[in-house]
Amino acid sequence: MARIVYSMLMSLDGYIAGPDGNIGLPVPEEQLHRHFNEEMRRTAIELCGRRLYEMMRFWDDPEREAGAEVERDFARAWRDTPKIVFSTTLREVGANARLADGDAVAVARSLKAETDGQIGVGGAELAGHLARAGLIDEYRLYMHPVVLGGGKPYFARGLSLSLAPLGTERLSQGVTLLRYAPA
Repeated sequence: MARIVYSMLMSLDGYIAGPDGNIGLPVPEEQLHRHFNEEMRRTAIELCGRRLYEMMRFWDDPEREAGAEVERDFARAWRDTPKIVFSTTLREVGANARLADGDAVAVARSLKAETDGQIGVGGAELAGHLARAGLIDEYRLYMHPVVLGGGKPYFARGLSLSLAPLGTERLSQGVTLLRYAPA
């Protein structure tokens, strides 16, 4: 059985995007990027909400092969990872992705039972649905030493959880990884 992991970069004040919808967080430099490359390689399937998927389509572009090696490495890992995109508005998705417009909880529950390894979740709204259903096994909060002052929160509004700490790790660029499991 797979473990479902929700992880996102966030500001110290708890936001994954600023008030204008732009990320507003520093771009990962090489060492931090390598950490995310390894995480993507460990991911058997990535579950994405529409907004995050559209932002990440940047990595599908074959021109990504012209960037720095660490970026090319991430692009390959992203393209190699199967993705399920939850959207009621998209009509098509790119290579190695499947569109799902049905019940995200039912799809995630089925994938969790049928998959070995780690299932990644990207997007606060999608993660909120899965958290309410008790399907997320681990929360990874990558805290950047930046304050955005508002915007899209890591945790969906109205979500109430009791969490148990699993550990912390200091990463480059002043980022601290905080890991939690449902209590």
